[in-house]
Amino acid sequence: MTSSPRRRRRTSRSSGLPIRRVLVIGGALVVLLAVLAGGWFALSPGRMGTAEVAEATTRAEAMLKADNATGARDLAAEAVRGDPDNENAHIVLARALLALGDGVGAEGEIQRAVDAGYDPKAVPQWRAEAWVLQGKTDKAPAEADKAPAAMRPYGLRIRARALTAQGNFAGAGAALDEALRLAPDNAGVWMDMGRYRYAAGDLIGAAQASDRAVKLAPGYIDALILRGEIVRSQYGLVAALPWFEQALKRDPARHDALIEYAATLGDIGRTVDAVAATRRALAARAGSPQAFYLQAVIAARAGNFDLSRAILEKTGGAINDMPGVILLGGTLALQKGDYEQAIDKLGDLVGMQPMNITARKLLAFALLRTDRARNAIDTLRPVVARADADSYALTLVARGFERIGDRASAARFLDRAAFPAIGEASAFSADDSTATLAADADQRPDDPQATLPLIRALVASGDKGGALTRAQAIAAKNPGAPAAQVVLGDMLMLLNRPADAVAAYKRAADLRFDEPTLLRLVEALDRSGKREDAANALALFLSQNPGSIAAQRISAHWQLAAGDYDAAIDTLEDIRARIGDGDAALNGELAAAYAGAGETGTAVDFGEAAYGLAPANPAVVDAYGWALFKGGDKEGGLELLQKAVILAPKHPGLRWHLAQIYAALGRKAEAKQNAAAALADPSFTERAEAQAMANG
Repeated sequence: MTSSPRRRRRTSRSSGLPIRRVLVIGGALVVLLAVLAGGWFALSPGRMGTAEVAEATTRAEAMLKADNATGARDLAAEAVRGDPDNENAHIVLARALLALGDGVGAEGEIQRAVDAGYDPKAVPQWRAEAWVLQGKTDKAPAEADKAPAAMRPYGLRIRARALTAQGNFAGAGAALDEALRLAPDNAGVWMDMGRYRYAAGDLIGAAQASDRAVKLAPGYIDALILRGEIVRSQYGLVAALPWFEQALKRDPARHDALIEYAATLGDIGRTVDAVAATRRALAARAGSPQAFYLQAVIAARAGNFDLSRAILEKTGGAINDMPGVILLGGTLALQKGDYEQAIDKLGDLVGMQPMNITARKLLAFALLRTDRARNAIDTLRPVVARADADSYALTLVARGFERIGDRASAARFLDRAAFPAIGEASAFSADDSTATLAADADQRPDDPQATLPLIRALVASGDKGGALTRAQAIAAKNPGAPAAQVVLGDMLMLLNRPADAVAAYKRAADLRFDEPTLLRLVEALDRSGKREDAANALALFLSQNPGSIAAQRISAHWQLAAGDYDAAIDTLEDIRARIGDGDAALNGELAAAYAGAGETGTAVDFGEAAYGLAPANPAVVDAYGWALFKGGDKEGGLELLQKAVILAPKHPGLRWHLAQIYAALGRKAEAKQNAAAALADPSFTERAEAQAMANG
């Protein structure tokens, strides 16, 4: 068999493309005519009189106050064209451009306003903001400090933005504290405080600040966007959508709102809506690299790599330093077979994000393809040192050892890759000595980034008690930082205290309900005997993040365990539609689900596909053997189940399946023996049936 069976229960719908094309073409002609007309009128001299320019400027400023920066920009630009010497029109245009993130255009308009007679002492805070937008954060603080007294809170906000961008969180916090002292009810100050706290990792503080900003100014777009980002982190993708939609109702062409909206829609799986939002972003800002990047991601997810590559080139390298762009570029280079380019990109990303496991696996794959096996092994060494290393990473390392002739090490990693279960999550090991890291942590007692490496080093050295003490301290000092709560939960899990870990993970989930936190919380609840609570947490996460493969796989696994085979089939088929047919474990679970639903022919097909991919994986061998047995091939099922038990003799589920096959073949003694072996594991749930067989 060369491929997995065709999926069932899927329907297709007509897309209505001919009508859509007509609408798109018609819309394009209308836009073209409007642009031509606009250009003609713009070239016409004397289009607006002095009074009209003054009125347009006043209306533009009103629109700016109403948080419609796009409308304000367009109206102010019209006023500037009508009277290029009107300093007020220039300054309103500059402020609108600042709100839209155009630092270069804003700086030009500020200078034109000054040249036209605007007071130069009144503009430093705006000029500083333009510099921050351009990345000139080194000279922006000094310029912001020149703000006039009435604009002092504004200047402090810009100072804080520049210092935050430089990583000077202490200085940024001090500036914002002063701004709040001067203007405690200023929504802009609270919004910047939220941004600062978000960047510093204090999600509780960021949520409180953004909430305060929205209450002070319900239509404040920057605050609405920030609120959406924070809600997305705290509660999930779906919950964030209304905040971005509310911002876009105020200004339908706001570029940053459209980008966040498109990214969220794409992650949910609403691809058509996401693409539409990126097109609106491109209309708002021609050549937007962020919009092109999102389109490239969507194309790659759909498997259209040539299109993804072509779209990514349109960014012109403007956002090449973004980790997501680097990862996509490396992935596309791998898919094309350009391994050297992939190594360059992914090597840079691993340097930027040493704990990015996906980047490490992709880099190792590229290194193996270019006969640099030792480099591949070194790249994955911190990953496979973890108890929860996935089978793909373990297999890659095994292939690396095979390339250098170390068969014993290769066999060891292949054995780990074949085993159906993985260990508990752990952190990367530390590079420096414990003493060095302790000294650094003591010098920076309130900095989580200094303490986390020390905790990893203490765990690696066997001092779990010392690591727990440090973890408790960092969690207490940083109640608004989810990472600190996760570290504490991880330490408690390591000490086999899952019930205590649940509390820490719940605090982390209240701050950032992302996939890693969800997986930890579910595991801790499950190990604490609270499967119902774990299922509720999983369901809540999937309601907000329906595209999470990891969460869907847990859900499918539990559906299988509960005997809800139809639901398991639907969940697993959804996963297969997204990741393809090359996952042995997925095919094995599909075999089990279809066998449970009585569709034994399909179950055997999936079992065969899984076995062809991973013949040494006991879970896969069991699924194939059980499907054969359910389909009437008892001898074939017996042979495979015997092999599965040899591979994993202590697994109660495999023992129970083998016992049932022996019973069906009339081999009662062997059936009793395997039923008793299953009962020896306290986690085994089908105890009544097994007990009856063991005693029969």
